[in-house]
Amino acid sequence: MGNALITGASSGLGTEFAWILAAEGNDLVLVARNEARLQELAEELRQKANVAVEVLPADLSRADGVERVAKRLKSQSMPITLLVNNAGMGLGQEFIAGSIAKELGAANVMINAVMLLTHAALGTMTARGRGTVINISSITALTAQGTYSAAKAWMKTFTEGLACDLEGTGVNVTAVLPGLMHTNFHQNAQVDAGQWAEWMFLNVHDVANAAIEGARRKKVIVVPSLLYKAAYCALKIAPRALVRKVAGPKMSGRL
Repeated sequence: MGNALITGASSGLGTEFAWILAAEGNDLVLVARNEARLQELAEELRQKANVAVEVLPADLSRADGVERVAKRLKSQSMPITLLVNNAGMGLGQEFIAGSIAKELGAANVMINAVMLLTHAALGTMTARGRGTVINISSITALTAQGTYSAAKAWMKTFTEGLACDLEGTGVNVTAVLPGLMHTNFHQNAQVDAGQWAEWMFLNVHDVANAAIEGARRKKVIVVPSLLYKAAYCALKIAPRALVRKVAGPKMSGRL
């Protein structure tokens, strides 16, 4: 049993991580912008799983929000044994005609916050000689769908580099590359999820389980499901000109 901090915990995959880890007896620190939803979720977890749950509202697109979470990760008295960098956001816009403020906010959440929080966590984890970081990337890391793909590709490469640096420390890091899931992501990103067949969508519980089990097995890259393992292999070997044609920004399905 340990103490897990989950970003983006108020909905979707983050909430699923919370329930699975709580069911195993882990205490939790829940991070998201929506404090009311976090409080509601925390109370449900306390009542049904009988674990301690901290609520830490923070906007990870802002420096003060990241610093608040980093401070908690550096705590020596209540150490975090598992960090799940799950928070993310779809932009719902084309880069050239879109808001650069929105682009920078997304980069803060999916790149800068991940870097800063991971650095804060690893400082205490390596000192203790144990700990785990799970970074939620995406199968889109291998596509060319604008800055979202770029951010997820950065997260994958960042994780692989860290895995080399952490060899022999007792601390492990895993990047998870899920495909389509039924969450509020597509609605928030103004993407038509109906363009894809239902069989292409993964169960959120299965993705969270695969992430946790893969991290325990010290896997650096986890791609849930045979479907997306095949897609991952195909995207790795496909000519990039073909990838840009079939999985570029124009194929994102934005409304």
